[in-house]
Amino acid sequence: MRKQIILIGVVTGLLGIVLGAFGAHGLQTVLNETAIKSFETGVRYQMYHALFLLFVGIISNQLPLKKVKKIVRLTVVGLIAFSGSIYVFSLVSMVNTIEIWPVLRLVTPVGGLCFIAAWLLLGLTSYKSLK
Repeated sequence: MRKQIILIGVVTGLLGIVLGAFGAHGLQTVLNETAIKSFETGVRYQMYHALFLLFVGIISNQLPLKKVKKIVRLTVVGLIAFSGSIYVFSLVSMVNTIEIWPVLRLVTPVGGLCFIAAWLLLGLTSYKSLK
């Protein structure tokens, strides 16, 4: 499990770098400033949570496996829901199609809540595991 978590963290970080470069160089001429800032927010949170996953992978052998799996699932769902919805919204704004916005407006906060839950679960689980 430890190797899988670290691999997920590495792939998430790698994709964050690629998407960040794409946003900085490929989207500057096609997106407005607001959409670019939103895209950058998605990348920033993706990178934070790539590092979070790497950390969880490193300490995973010190925590109950069941809790580690929940933390990883919450983080991955958070990445898809939070960062993914922001990426989609930013790119959709390029073609001025806003009818997808009401759905994304509901998905993005769910991703944020998943991030919060993952951090909280890691904190509580780590605290309880301390001797």
